[in-house]
Amino acid sequence: MNFPRGFKTRANQLALEVRDGLGLEHASPICPWSLAEFLGIPIVSLRSLKQGAPAIAGHVDYLATRGSQFFSAITVFREHRRLIVHNDSHAPTRQRSNLAHELAHALLLHPPHPPFCENGKRVYDRVLENEAAWLGPVLLVPNEAARWAATCDLPESEAARHYGVSGDLMRFRLRMSGAVRIAAYRSTR
Repeated sequence: MNFPRGFKTRANQLALEVRDGLGLEHASPICPWSLAEFLGIPIVSLRSLKQGAPAIAGHVDYLATRGSQFFSAITVFREHRRLIVHNDSHAPTRQRSNLAHELAHALLLHPPHPPFCENGKRVYDRVLENEAAWLGPVLLVPNEAARWAATCDLPESEAARHYGVSGDLMRFRLRMSGAVRIAAYRSTR
Protein backbone atom coordinates (compact mmCIF):
# COMPACT_ATOMS: atom_id res chain seq x y z
CA MET A 1 0.00 0.00 0.00
CA ASN A 2 1.37 3.34 -1.03
CA PHE A 3 0.15 6.33 0.93
CA PRO A 4 0.74 10.05 0.51
CA ARG A 5 3.73 11.33 2.44
CA GLY A 6 2.85 11.75 6.11
CA PHE A 7 -0.37 9.72 5.98
CA LYS A 8 0.76 7.10 8.50
CA THR A 9 1.91 9.79 10.95
CA ARG A 10 -1.40 11.62 10.54
CA ALA A 11 -3.30 8.36 11.09
CA ASN A 12 -1.56 7.87 14.42
CA GLN A 13 -2.24 11.51 15.35
CA LEU A 14 -5.95 10.97 14.61
CA ALA A 15 -5.97 7.89 16.85
CA LEU A 16 -4.48 9.96 19.67
CA GLU A 17 -6.84 12.89 19.07
CA VAL A 18 -9.92 10.68 19.38
CA ARG A 19 -8.51 9.23 22.60
CA ASP A 20 -8.00 12.78 23.88
CA GLY A 21 -11.60 13.59 22.93
CA LEU A 22 -12.84 10.55 24.82
CA GLY A 23 -10.66 11.35 27.86
CA LEU A 24 -8.48 8.28 27.37
CA GLU A 25 -4.75 7.84 27.83
CA HIS A 26 -2.88 7.37 24.55
CA ALA A 27 -2.07 3.73 25.35
CA SER A 28 -5.59 2.91 26.59
CA PRO A 29 -7.89 0.51 24.77
CA ILE A 30 -10.71 2.19 22.86
CA CYS A 31 -14.28 1.03 22.41
CA PRO A 32 -15.45 1.49 18.79
CA TRP A 33 -19.07 1.82 19.97
CA SER A 34 -18.06 4.69 22.30
CA LEU A 35 -16.10 6.34 19.51
CA ALA A 36 -19.10 6.06 17.17
CA GLU A 37 -21.32 7.63 19.83
CA PHE A 38 -18.75 10.41 20.33
CA LEU A 39 -18.77 11.06 16.57
CA GLY A 40 -22.57 10.95 16.42
CA ILE A 41 -22.65 7.89 14.15
CA PRO A 42 -25.37 5.37 15.02
CA ILE A 43 -24.47 1.67 14.80
CA VAL A 44 -27.04 -0.94 13.86
CA SER A 45 -26.43 -4.66 14.09
CA LEU A 46 -27.27 -6.77 11.07
CA ARG A 47 -29.55 -9.08 13.04
CA SER A 48 -31.56 -6.17 14.46
CA LEU A 49 -32.57 -5.28 10.91
CA LYS A 50 -34.74 -8.35 10.53
CA GLN A 51 -36.82 -7.37 13.57
CA GLY A 52 -37.78 -4.08 11.95
CA ALA A 53 -38.23 -5.49 8.45
CA PRO A 54 -39.46 -9.10 8.34
CA ALA A 55 -39.39 -9.03 4.53
CA ILE A 56 -35.57 -9.09 4.58
CA ALA A 57 -35.18 -11.66 7.37
CA GLY A 58 -33.94 -14.35 4.96
CA HIS A 59 -31.30 -12.04 3.51
CA VAL A 60 -30.13 -11.04 6.99
CA ASP A 61 -29.92 -14.69 8.06
CA TYR A 62 -27.86 -15.50 4.96
CA LEU A 63 -25.40 -12.63 5.60
CA ALA A 64 -25.13 -13.54 9.28
CA THR A 65 -24.43 -17.23 8.59
CA ARG A 66 -23.44 -18.73 5.24
CA GLY A 67 -22.63 -15.36 3.69
CA SER A 68 -20.86 -13.88 6.72
CA GLN A 69 -17.54 -13.75 4.85
CA PHE A 70 -19.19 -11.40 2.31
CA PHE A 71 -20.44 -8.81 4.77
CA SER A 72 -18.56 -7.24 7.65
CA ALA A 73 -19.89 -3.69 7.89
CA ILE A 74 -21.03 -0.82 5.72
CA THR A 75 -21.56 2.89 6.15
CA VAL A 76 -24.92 4.04 4.88
CA PHE A 77 -25.48 7.70 4.13
CA ARG A 78 -28.62 9.76 4.35
CA GLU A 79 -27.54 13.07 2.88
CA HIS A 80 -24.38 13.76 4.92
CA ARG A 81 -25.30 11.70 7.98
CA ARG A 82 -23.67 8.33 8.44
CA LEU A 83 -25.03 5.10 9.89
CA ILE A 84 -22.97 1.94 10.26
CA VAL A 85 -24.53 -1.50 9.81
CA HIS A 86 -22.27 -4.26 11.10
CA ASN A 87 -22.32 -8.04 11.14
CA ASP A 88 -22.90 -8.97 14.76
CA SER A 89 -22.47 -12.68 13.99
CA HIS A 90 -18.70 -12.14 13.75
CA ALA A 91 -16.39 -12.69 16.71
CA PRO A 92 -16.15 -9.66 19.05
CA THR A 93 -12.57 -8.93 17.93
CA ARG A 94 -13.69 -8.96 14.28
CA GLN A 95 -16.66 -6.69 15.07
CA ARG A 96 -14.32 -4.17 16.72
CA SER A 97 -12.05 -4.28 13.68
CA ASN A 98 -14.98 -3.92 11.26
CA LEU A 99 -16.32 -0.91 13.15
CA ALA A 100 -12.87 0.69 13.40
CA HIS A 101 -12.56 0.38 9.60
CA GLU A 102 -15.90 2.12 9.04
CA LEU A 103 -15.09 4.79 11.64
CA ALA A 104 -11.78 5.36 9.86
CA HIS A 105 -13.73 6.26 6.71
CA ALA A 106 -15.67 8.83 8.77
CA LEU A 107 -12.59 10.31 10.44
CA LEU A 108 -10.88 10.62 7.06
CA LEU A 109 -14.01 12.34 5.71
CA HIS A 110 -14.32 9.86 2.87
CA PRO A 111 -17.27 10.85 0.68
CA PRO A 112 -20.28 8.62 0.09
CA HIS A 113 -20.54 6.57 -3.07
CA PRO A 114 -23.07 4.02 -4.27
CA PRO A 115 -22.20 0.47 -3.20
CA PHE A 116 -22.86 -0.98 -6.66
CA CYS A 117 -22.40 0.09 -10.30
CA GLU A 118 -25.20 -0.05 -12.85
CA ASN A 119 -24.04 -3.55 -13.86
CA GLY A 120 -24.35 -4.80 -10.27
CA LYS A 121 -20.62 -4.97 -9.52
CA ARG A 122 -19.43 -3.58 -6.20
CA VAL A 123 -17.92 -0.09 -6.24
CA TYR A 124 -14.49 -0.35 -4.64
CA ASP A 125 -12.26 2.71 -4.34
CA ARG A 126 -8.88 1.14 -3.61
CA VAL A 127 -7.32 4.38 -2.30
CA LEU A 128 -10.12 5.04 0.21
CA GLU A 129 -10.27 1.40 1.30
CA ASN A 130 -6.49 1.22 1.80
CA GLU A 131 -6.56 4.38 3.92
CA ALA A 132 -9.35 2.98 6.11
CA ALA A 133 -7.58 -0.40 6.25
CA TRP A 134 -4.54 1.36 7.69
CA LEU A 135 -6.30 3.75 10.08
CA GLY A 136 -8.74 1.15 11.49
CA PRO A 137 -6.05 -0.94 13.22
CA VAL A 138 -4.22 2.24 14.29
CA LEU A 139 -7.41 3.45 15.99
CA LEU A 140 -7.50 0.22 17.98
CA VAL A 141 -3.75 0.05 18.71
CA PRO A 142 -1.90 3.32 18.06
CA ASN A 143 1.89 3.36 18.09
CA GLU A 144 1.93 4.42 21.74
CA ALA A 145 -0.24 1.45 22.74
CA ALA A 146 1.90 -1.01 20.79
CA ARG A 147 5.06 0.45 22.35
CA TRP A 148 3.54 0.26 25.82
CA ALA A 149 2.68 -3.42 25.30
CA ALA A 150 6.16 -4.20 23.97
CA THR A 151 7.92 -2.22 26.73
CA CYS A 152 5.86 -4.03 29.39
CA ASP A 153 6.91 -7.27 27.68
CA LEU A 154 3.29 -8.39 27.43
CA PRO A 155 2.88 -11.63 25.51
CA GLU A 156 1.25 -10.96 22.15
CA SER A 157 -1.90 -12.87 23.11
CA GLU A 158 -2.29 -10.90 26.35
CA ALA A 159 -1.76 -7.59 24.54
CA ALA A 160 -4.38 -8.63 21.97
CA ARG A 161 -6.85 -9.47 24.75
CA HIS A 162 -6.11 -6.16 26.51
CA TYR A 163 -6.90 -4.18 23.34
CA GLY A 164 -9.78 -6.43 22.25
CA VAL A 165 -8.17 -7.30 18.92
CA SER A 166 -7.14 -10.47 17.15
CA GLY A 167 -3.64 -11.86 17.49
CA ASP A 168 -3.03 -11.07 13.82
CA LEU A 169 -3.99 -7.41 14.26
CA MET A 170 -1.83 -7.09 17.38
CA ARG A 171 1.14 -8.70 15.63
CA PHE A 172 0.66 -6.32 12.69
CA ARG A 173 0.56 -3.24 14.93
CA LEU A 174 3.57 -4.37 17.00
CA ARG A 175 5.55 -4.83 13.79
CA MET A 176 4.37 -1.73 11.92
CA SER A 177 4.74 0.62 14.90
CA GLY A 178 8.33 -0.46 15.46
CA ALA A 179 7.36 -1.34 19.04
CA VAL A 180 9.27 -4.63 19.21
CA ARG A 181 12.41 -3.06 17.75
CA ILE A 182 12.21 -0.10 20.15
CA ALA A 183 11.65 -2.34 23.19
CA ALA A 184 14.58 -4.57 22.18
CA TYR A 185 16.83 -1.53 21.76
CA ARG A 186 15.84 -0.15 25.18
CA SER A 187 16.52 -3.49 26.87
CA THR A 188 20.10 -3.57 25.53
CA ARG A 189 20.98 -0.14 26.88
